Amino acid sequence: MEIRNASFVISNTDVAKCPGDGLPEYAFIGRSNVGKSSLINMLTNRKGLAMTSSMPGKTQLINHFIINDEWYLVDLPGYGYAQRGKVGRENIRRIIDGYILNRHEMTCLFVLIDCRHEPQKIDLEFLEWLGENGIPFCIVFTKADKLGPVRFRENVEAYKKRLLEDWEELPPVFCTSAEKKQGKTELLDYIESVNNSLGGH
Repeated sequence: MEIRNASFVISNTDVAKCPGDGLPEYAFIGRSNVGKSSLINMLTNRKGLAMTSSMPGKTQLINHFIINDEWYLVDLPGYGYAQRGKVGRENIRRIIDGYILNRHEMTCLFVLIDCRHEPQKIDLEFLEWLGENGIPFCIVFTKADKLGPVRFRENVEAYKKRLLEDWEELPPVFCTSAEKKQGKTELLDYIESVNNSLGGH
């Protein structure tokens, strides 16, 4: 799939105010500083489409971007950013839970994971929660360029092995680098294939 146009539509904190046209939505989520904005900008070829920030936890809204007038890319708040304080964390959790559990148009959730780290409790618990609620998701490893190819493969395999302790089968897994534009074709082709399987979109 080639992204011909991508534009910002709306930001909000309430799932009820999300667009009402019924187009499929592909949401991106991850811990703060996982490289989400960079990945979104890389996928869409728009340098400033999603705001990249050196300060973690800047995305505190559900951000909808319309792609090719056919589907929405949704940028969700990062989870697990400790310095936001209890009330802030609760707010973010409410926004995330509200969208993920109640947004009928959400076709797939891409969970971003920094390939440099060992499996983190917060990510594993989040994935488990998705499983318990029957949410369709994929895992996207980010920042592949920060490791050598061998170390990167080892980390990804170790992560998969850890997941298989809890899961009977793994969801689709993508390996990406925003810097090197790695994984772009695979991700967009996957979205296109899901769109095609939905029929009529």
